[in-house]
Amino acid sequence: MPSSQYYHISKIMEMIISLNPKSVLDIGSGFGKFGVLCREYLELWDGRQKYEFNRRIDGVEVFQQYISPLHRYVYDNIYNENILDMVQKMKIRYDLVLLIDVLEHFEKDQGKELVKTLIKKYGAIIISTPKKPSHQEDAFGNIYETHRSVWSKEELMELGIAFFIKDDISLICIISLETQLISDFKKDLRILRKHSKASSTIALKKILIKIPGVRRAYYSVISKED
Repeated sequence: MPSSQYYHISKIMEMIISLNPKSVLDIGSGFGKFGVLCREYLELWDGRQKYEFNRRIDGVEVFQQYISPLHRYVYDNIYNENILDMVQKMKIRYDLVLLIDVLEHFEKDQGKELVKTLIKKYGAIIISTPKKPSHQEDAFGNIYETHRSVWSKEELMELGIAFFIKDDISLICIISLETQLISDFKKDLRILRKHSKASSTIALKKILIKIPGVRRAYYSVISKED
């Protein structure tokens, strides 16, 4: 189907925001969800006061019937081709490539060759693939929806320098050939998580102290500390 799992969206967007890419290639864009989210959180949250797009976000979608007016609005370019046929001839250098719930649709040899080619051409790849893909053949009349491979952590680690995000259902990782890029990513991810945790704690405290019993207890503790 032209969709991917909902429960890993926050983890993947946390990774994308930490990388802060100026250009993104979304392979297997499907419904266009990650194109929309990249536009929102890489563009609208950067402090500007104008509703405009400054970053390059392109998509690749092999199945013509999935491409909608949403794609044409969100993506600068939407390539209606098989990525295996076009990857060698692509001239644009992207900061980040997304392979979100895509790798399992390739034969193992094809998938390995694709990642090796992408990793040489571009800065970083974010991969998410289910640990135990369900049996799936063509869907929506799309033969490319068939699940053809199951991947292990070790196989992905053989393709480059990989850093994995903990998840029970999927293998989620960033892969690059650049040690410094991975190091910077991990640092920025820690900063983002620390900031998010602090913001969440403040928000939770504001909610809790509105409850009479909690409010009295909270201010009682504060007065004792003073």
